[in-house]
This record gives sequence, C-alpha cells and structure tokens, in this order.
Amino acid sequence: MPASHAASHAASRTASRTASGSGSRPRLLILRALGLGDLLAGVPALRGVRRTFPGHEIVLAAPAALRDAALATRTVDTLLPAQAPGRGVPSLDGWRGAPPDLAIDLHGNGPESHDALAALEPRRLLSYARPDGSAAPAPVWRRDEHERERWCRFLRAYGIDADPGDVRLPPPSGPSPAPGAVVVHPGAEAPARRWPARRYAAVVRRLRAAGRRVVVTGGPGEEELTGYVADSCGLGDADVLAGGLPFAELSALVAGAACLLSGDTGPAHLAVAHGTPSVTLFGPVAPHLWGPPPGPRHVALWHPGRPGDPPGDPHGREPDPSLLRIGTAEVAAAVLAHTERPERSGPVRPQGPAEAVGHA
Repeated sequence: MPASHAASHAASRTASRTASGSGSRPRLLILRALGLGDLLAGVPALRGVRRTFPGHEIVLAAPAALRDAALATRTVDTLLPAQAPGRGVPSLDGWRGAPPDLAIDLHGNGPESHDALAALEPRRLLSYARPDGSAAPAPVWRRDEHERERWCRFLRAYGIDADPGDVRLPPPSGPSPAPGAVVVHPGAEAPARRWPARRYAAVVRRLRAAGRRVVVTGGPGEEELTGYVADSCGLGDADVLAGGLPFAELSALVAGAACLLSGDTGPAHLAVAHGTPSVTLFGPVAPHLWGPPPGPRHVALWHPGRPGDPPGDPHGREPDPSLLRIGTAEVAAAVLAHTERPERSGPVRPQGPAEAVGHA
C-alpha cells in the first residue's frame, strides 16, 4: 500500500476509534491543533493531564500528520484529526458519541477555541477564555510567559499538577539513519524564522572542514532548500533527508545526533525532548518565550533589537531582522563547541554578542 494511502487509512481508523470511544472509560478531549513544536511544548501539560486522569480515555484534537508524534508522547490514547489554516481553530465535527466528560483548551486564549469545545457539550470545560469558576483565582493569560509554563500554570489553577520541565520523550525504538552526525535543519514554516540558506551552507562547510559529518533535513516542500544547502557543500544523497521524514525516523535521527542546528521550529523541540545538544537560532520570538529549558545541552542564539522596536512577526514573509543579526562564525563556533566536548557537563559559550541561554 502506498505511504499516502496508508496514512489516510490510519487517519480513518483513528477517527473511527475516536467517534465510538472505548465504551468503558470516560473520555477527555484536549484541543491543541497546531504544529510539531507546539505539540512538544505542550508535553508537560499533557503529561500532567495524563497523571491526573489515569482512568480516562484521553483524545487529542490535532492534525492527522501528528498522530505518530502524539502517541509517542505516551500522554494520549488516540487522536481526533483536526486542522485549520495557519493557527486557526478547526472544526471538531469528527467527534461522535457521548459528550466529553472533560474538555481542555490548550489551543489558545480566544473564544473561538473555547466555543469549538463548548459545542460538544462537555460536562466540564477548562479554558483561558472563560474560566469555569472553580479556580481561585482564575488563570489569566500572560503575554510574556514561556509556552510550557503558560499551560502548566493554567492547569495548576484547576488542581492538575504539571511541571514545565517535564519535557523528555521515551527513546525511539528504531536506530538512527545517521548516528553521531550533526543534523542541520534549515527550514521553518514561516520565512520570518528561516535563517538564509547561504548562511547554513557556510556553516556546514566549516563543520565539514573540521571533520564533522553533517546531515541536512527538510520537511515537505523543502526539497529545493535542502538541495541548495547540500549542493553548496558537496553533500551526497545519503546525507540529505528531505521531503519530511516519518516521525519515528526523524525522532531516531535527532535522538542519535551529535548536535542539532535549526531555527525555532519542530526539530528544535524534538532535540529538547531527547536531550540532544542543540543550537537554535531565534528571530521574531524571544527564547524566553519558546526556547529550551535550562542546562548546558542547548544554546539559543538571539540578537534582539533596540528597546522600543516593534515585536517581530513569527509568521512574516521575510527573515526577521533579529534572525539576520546572527552570524555564521558564531553559529559554527557554537556547534563545534557542542561536538568537541567529551562530556556534556559544562556550559557552551558561543562566540560573539548573541544571547546564549538555557531557560524555561
């Protein structure tokens, strides 16, 4: 069966299971219909829900493409396929059977996501948009708060203990396709978070000159980008994994890497989930909002603008000025420092004035 047909059949089977439910357990529905990075940033919150409601069937409303990733977190039982353009709120029309015993909005703070869940008439609904009155005080959305902490604090207001540092995933079951390589992921969903391809190529050339094996990865539709970087550096076909790896293979690749270099995108969160050393390039969104947790394994490079400059647009159509202030020499130095040390016990200090942070 072709892969696309297999994925379609898997999604249909998942939807069917969600529609009917297990019949023996109350169902709990969580809405977080966003991308891979959002899913992984939500793992601490999902894990708190799992621990608090061990007897419930936990259903996650998320894009069908994230099914394998969602199940790999071991926090949910099944997935309700749900997706909307951008970061919009999807329809939850695929839900069948009795209303959820509990619905939790981990999607956003607006009425749209709350109302999508409320339409299913759950017995109880938790959301930032309309607190249900059982929390004292009610949780308030804070703009200047890390994504992991935001949702854990929200759940704690309702007596659901969640630890923002609880980010790790179980080790992948399969082997890495490139064990010990430096994995470079030059793509990102939005151009605002995409460091120029020629700069990635310059870094790869430095890494290869220093004796590092480099593998370049890319998501669906990024074949031209990965091809440019590979051709500019003389990489062979075996070192280019383009077109979007299945999650299990991507997870194994990142888990077995010497270091991951990328922008603020899904693979960076996957490196955090597996404890893989990483160098992440930040632009429109500050690391203190979406960056890695504390510790020497992860370096976030960021050159913020002057005080009073307007905030960046993470979905903009041009690379963010803060991202463009990051130079190739400091990026190469950070990656080389990560891959030179025999032990991951000391802090990594990249060259140049960029902010190197490990924070939640």
